[in-house]
Amino acid sequence: MTNIGRAFKNAAKAAVGSMGPAQYKAGGKKILCSHCGSDVFAKGKAQLNTAGMSFLDLDWANKSATTLACTTCGRVEWFIKKPDCIS
Repeated sequence: MTNIGRAFKNAAKAAVGSMGPAQYKAGGKKILCSHCGSDVFAKGKAQLNTAGMSFLDLDWANKSATTLACTTCGRVEWFIKKPDCIS
């Protein structure tokens, strides 16, 4: 596959993932809910605030984490490295 073909494929995956619940993988493994075993998640983002940065009113400079909420039971899984959308 050419570089342009890969770029279009990656863009399509990103667009599908941003439109609603999807399946994801991290560390080379498909992500499954540790509570109910479902494989469909709604993607979100969470700010990782620290006391020092909050004290200095610099919360915006903190790192973010990706959250995946199970669409079946609602359990939320947190990821520092962004998981890959596979559906």
